[in-house]
Amino acid sequence: MDKRVEPPRAPDETPVREPHETRSQRRRRVWPWALLLLGVAAGALFALRPHAPGAGGPPGLPGAPGGPMSGMAQSVGVATAATGDVPVRLSSLGTVTSLATVTVKSQISGYLQSIDFREGQHVKKGDVLAQVDPRQYEVLLKQYQGQVVKDKALLDNARLDLARYQRLAKTDSVSQQTLDTAEATVREYEGTVLTDQAQVDAEKLNLTYCRIVSPVDGRVGLRQVDVGNYVTASDTDGVVVVTETDPISVVFTLPEDDLGRLNKRLASGARLQVTAYDRSGEEKLADGVLDTVDNQIDTTTGTVKLRALFKNADGALFPNQFVNISLLLDTLHGAVTIPSEAVQTGTPGTFVYRVNDNQTVSLRKVRVGASANGRTAVLAGLAAGDRLVVDGADHLSDGAKIREPKQGARNVTKDAGNDAGKSAGNDAGNNAGNDSAGAKARPQS
Repeated sequence: MDKRVEPPRAPDETPVREPHETRSQRRRRVWPWALLLLGVAAGALFALRPHAPGAGGPPGLPGAPGGPMSGMAQSVGVATAATGDVPVRLSSLGTVTSLATVTVKSQISGYLQSIDFREGQHVKKGDVLAQVDPRQYEVLLKQYQGQVVKDKALLDNARLDLARYQRLAKTDSVSQQTLDTAEATVREYEGTVLTDQAQVDAEKLNLTYCRIVSPVDGRVGLRQVDVGNYVTASDTDGVVVVTETDPISVVFTLPEDDLGRLNKRLASGARLQVTAYDRSGEEKLADGVLDTVDNQIDTTTGTVKLRALFKNADGALFPNQFVNISLLLDTLHGAVTIPSEAVQTGTPGTFVYRVNDNQTVSLRKVRVGASANGRTAVLAGLAAGDRLVVDGADHLSDGAKIREPKQGARNVTKDAGNDAGKSAGNDAGNNAGNDSAGAKARPQS
């Protein structure tokens, strides 16, 4: 038997070793993973392909009740539509504005003798705020009063001369020129006396101005000048600033689109209520009324300014404070109301899921109105007594099967003041408990 003789190898040639893993072994190792990837891709294509109405498709697609698990009922929270009153409110941002902010200045020149107010004090109209040295004006008053006495004496003498010349003129004992001169002299002294009296009155007024008083009711700020300074009417800072705080106003804006409804309400004679809230919008500061609407729209912002008046005896509103404003425009009486969480928005528009008698849901398009206290007014699409899904609607579609908690649907009465958030939390907790109980009761596959 012949033996195959291998050719001699070169000294530097290393022997070739066979690999430990053959190609067939590699194929057997890779094929399971490839099949798994193909299966996942096929499942994804099946889930994304168009489904005919009534076929089990992905959740949320029309005509695919319940999605891939269409045979299983979705646990949801249910509420009942009711009738009630819904306030129509317009919200805006506003700034507290004083009705009168006065920089109190001295109307005369002189040294400031005293400051008669405490910074931050509430004062009344006419209260003395400061005192200017009045002595120079008292001296001038006496001087002008003396001038009045002197000129009145000259006037009396001129009147006597005129009377004498008038008697002589009747007997042609005096010329007409002398009589005319006497009449002119009387009128001259009358004018002089009037001028002197005006100067006396001016000095009396200056003495009044020496007492600087508050022109309005309000709150004084920080003083701008100290005692001993020389004040004049040309001082720009004045003595102090007085700001009226009760009543007080809030200036806010509304979009021009709301102006039509607002004007209709005002034309009907309505007295619109306005509520001011703090910066966070949680604490109510004061209640007031709408006072006036500006006479033009701001073209740069498309808004119109409004002013509301508030009683502010407690000082809750402070000048230049930022507040949130809620204007009560109208009230919808006897409207169909539903919990706000029942309203959904998507491709069909605004809609809700109405619960049918056979424990399925129907997608119902609705037209909604104002919202308040967790309730939304439905203007079209629903009637009072309709049962709606308020919790778990994210996984529903038209015709999907549902199941309600054991205690039944949540009863919603006409009382719109119930805490909608607390009720929604209770429903969610009940649904979660029922889901867990159902999961424990189902046999393991």
